[in-house]
Amino acid sequence: MTLDPRSVAGKTLTVEGHAQLLVVGAGPAGLAAAIEGARRGLSVMLVDENPVPFETMGESVPLHFGGRVGGVARNRNAMMEAMLESAPAIADAFELDIDVRLGTACWGLYVNGANLGWMPAPLAGLADEENGTHLVSFERAIVATGRRDMGLAFPGWEQPGVMGATAAVQLATRYGALEGRRAVVLGTTAEALLAALCLHERGVEIAAVIEQASAPVGPADLVAKLREAGIELRCGEVVRAVETGLDGVRGARTRAGTLACDLIVLGIGAVPMVDLLDAAGCRLAFQPERGGFTPVLDAEARTSVDIIQAVGDVAGIWPAKSRDAAIAEAEARHAVAAAAASLGRPGEEATLAPEPGAPAYDIGAYRKDWVRASIIEAEGEPYVCQCEEVTAREILEVRPPRYLDWQAADNRERTLAAILGESPPNPDQVKRLTRAGMGPCQGRRCREQVQALLALQAAVPLGAVPLAGYRAPVRPLPLAAASPHAEDPAFGEQWDSWFGMPRQWVPFWDVDEEYTVASLAVEKPHASE
Repeated sequence: MTLDPRSVAGKTLTVEGHAQLLVVGAGPAGLAAAIEGARRGLSVMLVDENPVPFETMGESVPLHFGGRVGGVARNRNAMMEAMLESAPAIADAFELDIDVRLGTACWGLYVNGANLGWMPAPLAGLADEENGTHLVSFERAIVATGRRDMGLAFPGWEQPGVMGATAAVQLATRYGALEGRRAVVLGTTAEALLAALCLHERGVEIAAVIEQASAPVGPADLVAKLREAGIELRCGEVVRAVETGLDGVRGARTRAGTLACDLIVLGIGAVPMVDLLDAAGCRLAFQPERGGFTPVLDAEARTSVDIIQAVGDVAGIWPAKSRDAAIAEAEARHAVAAAAASLGRPGEEATLAPEPGAPAYDIGAYRKDWVRASIIEAEGEPYVCQCEEVTAREILEVRPPRYLDWQAADNRERTLAAILGESPPNPDQVKRLTRAGMGPCQGRRCREQVQALLALQAAVPLGAVPLAGYRAPVRPLPLAAASPHAEDPAFGEQWDSWFGMPRQWVPFWDVDEEYTVASLAVEKPHASE
C-alpha cells in the first residue's frame, strides 16, 4: 500500500515520557489518585498547571481572575512555594517517587479511535514555560481538573475587580495574591456562600451577598453562618451597573443604591471544568444533580473513552462535596482501584464515594433567571463575550462580527428559528457565525451565558441546549511553545500542505512569471524549503 506523503501515516512522533497512570490536576482528588496509584505499584505522572503564569492569569485562564491578581504572582518561585505550602500532600507524592510536574498544563488527550488510528499509544499534550510543548504517553488517565465559575454579564463587568468565586478563593487562600478589600458576592449557591465565608475569614469585608431569587437557594446552615457574621443578604436584586475608578471596580449599583466595593465575586454557578474531556471525545450530559454538563461515567468513574476516568469536581459538583474534600478523595481512590486492576495490579477494593442526591433547586431555571435579570433586562447592552465584544442581541440575532460592517439585505426579522431551524439551537453554530466564545479566554467567561440565552430564546430547559464544544489545545499556547523540540523530518517535507489551503506558500523557484488562476496547479509536486 502506498501512503500519501502529505498525511500523518507512517510518520513518527517524538514522545518524551511515559506513565502507566497519568493524573491531571493536583487538587484533593488528583493528589489522592496519584498517591493511591503509587501505593498500588503503578508508575504515576501527576500534572498540574498551577502556579499559572501571570500572563495567562491576565487572560482569565483557567479561572476568571478578573484583573485582581497581586504583583506577587509575577514571582514564580514565591507562587511555587505558596502552592507547596497550601497542599502538603504534594510532598508525599514526591516521596512516593511520583513524577510531579507543576506549572505544566495538559492541553490535549489523544486516544486512537474511529477517526484516529496512527498513534503509537494514548498521548497527552503538555506545556510548561521551561520546556514548551511535548508529548507523553500513558496507559490510563484520571482527569481531576476541578471547576470554574459561570460568567454573568452586566454593564461594566469587564472592569478589573469582577471575578469568579473559585478564582477569588484560590488567590486568597493558596497564593495570598488577591487584590481587593471589600467584596459584593453574587449568588447564594453553596459554593457562593462558602466563598463569602472564606473571604470573610481571610480579612475581606463582604459588603453584601446579592441574590436575584426571592430567597436563598443554598444550605440553610450556611445562610445562618453568613448572617451570624453580620453579612447583609439582599434577595430580589442584581447588579445594574458597575461604578468605576482608575483601577477598576469602585462600587456595585443596584436598585436600592450603590454598594462601595472593589470586588464583585460571581458565584451563581460553579461548573465542572470539562474542556479536556470534551476535546478528548468523552460523552457529556446535562446532569443537574452534578452541577450541569458533566462526563457520563460508569460505576468505576470511566468515561465513554474507557481508559480515561474523571474524579473530583470535574465529575460533578454538589453542596456536600463542596463542603467536604473527603468525598472527592474517595472518588479518586475508587477510580484508581479500577485502573490498577485493569493494568494487572489488583488490590483491596476502595470504599465507594457518596452519590449526589436530587438538587435542592432547579439549577437550570436558576441560571436562566440570572441571565434574564442581569443581561436581557440590563440598562444597556453589555458584552456577553468580552474577548470578541459580542452582545446578547447580536448573539440572538446571529449577527456577523461588527468589524465586518455587515448590513442586512432586507428588513426580514433575524431570529434563531429562521436562521438555524426549529430544533434547539446549538451554540457551536452561533459561535461560528458571531465569534462569541472564540477569544483568548476560549469561551470560559461566556460559554454558559450563551447556552442560557439560547435556552431562553427557544423557551426550552437549559439542558436541552448543549455547551459549545471544546477543541485542543484547551489552553492558550504561545507560538513559540508550539514548535516541537524534535520532529520527524518527514513532517517538514510537505509542511505547506498541512494548513489545508492549496499552495499557501510557493517556493521562489516555482513562482510563474505571470499569475493566472489556471496556472495554480494544486498538485504540482515540490518539496518545502
